[in-house]
Amino acid sequence: MSSTSPQAPPAKRLFCFGLGYSALALIRCLAAEGWQIAGTVRSAEKARGLTEDRRYGPLEVFTFDRGRPLEDAMAALAGTTHLLSSVPPGSGEDPVIEAHFGDIAALSELRWVGYLSTTGVYGDRAGGWVDETSALTPTGERGQRRVDAERAWRRLYEDHGLPVHVFRLAGIYGPGRSQFRNLRDGGSRRIDKPGQVFNRIHLDDIVQVLHASMQRPKPDTAYNLCDDEAANPAEVTAYAAALLGIEPPPLVPFEEAELSEMGRSFYRDSKRVSNARIKQDLGVALHYPTYREGFRAVLEAETRAAESQAST
Repeated sequence: MSSTSPQAPPAKRLFCFGLGYSALALIRCLAAEGWQIAGTVRSAEKARGLTEDRRYGPLEVFTFDRGRPLEDAMAALAGTTHLLSSVPPGSGEDPVIEAHFGDIAALSELRWVGYLSTTGVYGDRAGGWVDETSALTPTGERGQRRVDAERAWRRLYEDHGLPVHVFRLAGIYGPGRSQFRNLRDGGSRRIDKPGQVFNRIHLDDIVQVLHASMQRPKPDTAYNLCDDEAANPAEVTAYAAALLGIEPPPLVPFEEAELSEMGRSFYRDSKRVSNARIKQDLGVALHYPTYREGFRAVLEAETRAAESQAST
C-alpha cells in the first residue's frame, strides 16, 4: 500500500506597484503568512532601505516611476498571483497602465488585482450619502484623474478578464499619520466650514478589507473603504487635542484661511460614504468604526513606539 505526502499549497506572490503607507502595512500582514512579496519604489535608495527592513520579510524591490518602467518587467512580475497598485495618477494616463498594461494582461496566474482609488471620485454631495452605485462626479481635476485611472484598470477586466477590484479609500490615518504630530508641534489649524463632513479609514481596516477581498475575489467590483461616521474636520481636530490634553487650535473661518489650491480642494467636497458593501460581501467588521476609537488606538501605538525608542 503506497502513501502520498500532502501537496504544499500553491505559492502566493503579491506584487505591489507603489510600496507606500497602505501597501507596506498589507505586506507586514501577508509576510507573516508566508507570502512571497515584491514591489516598486521610486528610488534605489528607498529600495535598499526596504530590502534591509526585517519587518517585511524577504522582499524583492524594484524601481518604477512615470517615464521609468520596470526593467525586464516580465521577469519582475513572473509568478505573481496577486497584484496591487497604489500609484496615484499624474497628468495623462495611469502610469502603471501606461507602462505595463500588456505585461499585466499576460500574467496567467493572477487570482486578484486591486487598485487603490479614493472616495473623491464621487465629488461633492452637500453632506448627502453615496455608495458604490452612485455616479462618479468629481469636482476637480485630481478627482477626474482618479475616475480615468479606475476606468483604465477596469479595462484589464473588460478586455482580458482579469480579476480587477477597485478600492475607494476615504481619509487615511494610522500610526505615524495622524493629527497628533501637528498638534504637538503647534502647526495644526482648525478650519471652520459648517456642514462639511467626510469619512476616514484606519490603516488596520484598509489591511483587513484588502485581505478579505483576496480571500473572496469578486472581479469588477468597487468597494468603499471608510468608517461608519462622516465627521467635520474641526470636530475631529478638537477630539485629537482633547486626547493629548491640550487646547485645540482656534477656529479659522474657511473664507479667511488663505489656503493653497491643494488645501482648498480638501474642503471642496462634503459627503457621507456608505461602507455596507465591505460588510455584506466580505464579512468585514471594522476595528475602528469611528475616528474616536481609531485616534485612541493611534495615540496608544505612537506612545508605545516612542517609549520603545527612548529605551534603546
